[in-house]
Amino acid sequence: MLHKNYHFILIDYYGHGKSSKNKNKYNLISIGNDIIEFINNRFKDKKINILGHSCGGLIASYIASKLNNVNSLIIEDSPFFASLGDNRFKTFNYLDLSSISYNFTKQNEIDDFVYYYFMNQYAWKLFPIEYRDKIRNSLSKFVKKYRIKHPNKMLKVPFWPKKFLEVFRGLEEYDPYFGISFYDDSFNKNIDYEKLLTNIKCNTLFLKAKTTIDEYGTILGALTDEQLNKVKSLVKNIEIKYFDCGHGIHTELLKPYCKCIDEFLKINN
Repeated sequence: MLHKNYHFILIDYYGHGKSSKNKNKYNLISIGNDIIEFINNRFKDKKINILGHSCGGLIASYIASKLNNVNSLIIEDSPFFASLGDNRFKTFNYLDLSSISYNFTKQNEIDDFVYYYFMNQYAWKLFPIEYRDKIRNSLSKFVKKYRIKHPNKMLKVPFWPKKFLEVFRGLEEYDPYFGISFYDDSFNKNIDYEKLLTNIKCNTLFLKAKTTIDEYGTILGALTDEQLNKVKSLVKNIEIKYFDCGHGIHTELLKPYCKCIDEFLKINN
């Protein structure tokens, strides 16, 4: 595996997993600056490789634009320009996790976010409308029981498509107020992504998952090819690799994912 041959800084951040939950920190600048402080304290005179998935890739890019000791930047399917401003309204993330997070905080009938998310997720639109409510109501009973019995485990639902279940990985420790930072665009406050990307001088690898547009015009993916081309035009030393899979390349195609990064770092490390 990669960790045997390379030293990475993998981006984790507030509102997820065991990280602290602080609504005032749910923006790119606050998170990025805190991680920069950590890097300066621990690795000030050392070259580092930094990797971030999705939103973590935005943070990793911010860090790479500020520090001179970043040797390689690896971005896994991050929503550059797609999650910004009015662009966000047509993205899967906005219509799914971000809006559900916002709506969850505006009600008091359900206190389990995982259950609330399951009942309201965008994926229901992919089911035939004549069966949708029947399936949802039937599975809701199972999900409620599972959550009571396993409150700290990833949700498992019988017959549920595996790629849809992946959305629930870590959701039991997720703070919905983080989702709101993408709902109201406060995560991107005071960020000029064109300037940020232009300031990245290190070797950069962008791993791009498949993006499709559904019948409602929703971008099912992190960003479009056009938005990725804009990223490519702004980052000087960038290589792009495409994967025919969903947003979590590292879980769906682990071996090709590792091989791609290994080949990149053999040349650029």
